[in-house]
Amino acid sequence: MSVLVYIEHVDGAFKKSALEAVSFAKAVGTLVNQPVYALSIGEVAQSELEKIGKYGAEKLITVNQAELKQFLNQAYASVIAEVAKSVEAETVVLSNSFSGKGMAPRIAAKLDAALADGAISLPRLSGTAWTIQKTAFSNKAIATEELTGSKRVIALTPNSFEPKEEPTSITIEPYQPSLSPDDLSTVIKDIVRATNQVSLPEAEIVVSAGRGMKGPENWAMVEELARVLGAATACSKPVSDAGWRPHAEHVGQTGLAVTPKLYIAIGISGAIQHLAGVSSSKTIVVINKDPEAPFFKVADYGIVGDAFDVVPQLIEAFKTYKNN
Repeated sequence: MSVLVYIEHVDGAFKKSALEAVSFAKAVGTLVNQPVYALSIGEVAQSELEKIGKYGAEKLITVNQAELKQFLNQAYASVIAEVAKSVEAETVVLSNSFSGKGMAPRIAAKLDAALADGAISLPRLSGTAWTIQKTAFSNKAIATEELTGSKRVIALTPNSFEPKEEPTSITIEPYQPSLSPDDLSTVIKDIVRATNQVSLPEAEIVVSAGRGMKGPENWAMVEELARVLGAATACSKPVSDAGWRPHAEHVGQTGLAVTPKLYIAIGISGAIQHLAGVSSSKTIVVINKDPEAPFFKVADYGIVGDAFDVVPQLIEAFKTYKNN
């Protein structure tokens, strides 16, 4: 028996969320006294593969077929389920990333396993039953879910579990899965990614802005603040609806849910739909000239002032701090 963790990469580099998943899987493996095996799909350099041993995985299974060069939801789910069966994995762990959200239910169905998506804590064991905390109601609540049965799939919320180095000797083994035509019925022709930018779902710091910026022409200072902090940029729904910013940056109930260590909201009133997507942030800083803005009620820190006065001062202060 074992714990299997799927490690996601982008252009051959493992994402931070993948390292979080490996550390989480290692902790689960320690709880149940089972070895941890990792699975990588696609082309990844040997030096990058060897990094996974730093986080406690004893074996790394690699799948590198031409048909799987680009991410295919159904095909990847089938491969993960097949490998899980081959290593007798009772628990499968993966990140609850954009791709993980699509794969986790498929993997659970293929393995006839219980599913906990959006997990934010290590499970508590009581015999064969596991209880685990997860986000619910668009991050407005935390649910405690009981997983029964002999198999389970856990999709871990990014930024909810810190990667922890536990170096171990790791073996790397290639694996050749059997794919059906149905697995390959969808073909990805091209993927266009924003380069040199921090991934919003995985960002530890998010700088977000709303209609208080008055127009897209004023977004330069938001982007500059993000660059200084090494942060991702985001926006409210009215901003993306107006075409000021791309919809990929929209956070909220109908957009992305984010879980950064620091969320800075500039000129956003704090409607309940927006709060639903950011309430899991560890620290929230609000900048708004309206002292009655609803966002201040949930903020850890608030600055009452005009963003056009406050943000430039913050940028200079952070630059000074970094240079000292």
